Amino acid sequence: MAATTTQDIREGKPKTIPKGRPKSGRVWKSEKKRKSAVIGVHPLHTSWGRKQQVRMQQKLMKVYEKELKEEAKKQKEEKRRKIEERKKRREENEKKSQVVQVIKDTAKIKRMKKKQLRKIETR
Repeated sequence: MAATTTQDIREGKPKTIPKGRPKSGRVWKSEKKRKSAVIGVHPLHTSWGRKQQVRMQQKLMKVYEKELKEEAKKQKEEKRRKIEERKKRREENEKKSQVVQVIKDTAKIKRMKKKQLRKIETR
């Protein structure tokens, strides 16, 4: 940039300050520019319509992912419930098939040892 001259001032041109050595001594540092001025390549900028389209696609993708996760969660829950029911049914069948001895004399219970009491079940 050139220094101002008296001719420039008479013509009404704005003053330009000459570019000198920076006070900090860091000559490799350039003056800062706005980001909009730096990115001058059009392919790096996407149009508003394209941005909207990409956002819409992302939204749809998230909805689809959510549906898939819900479906997987539902199947897992169903599987867990079936296993639980099967286990319950098996226990009930085992209890039905067991040979049981009914204790009619309650005084016997009082005479029993701890180990025997642990084996007793109430039904």
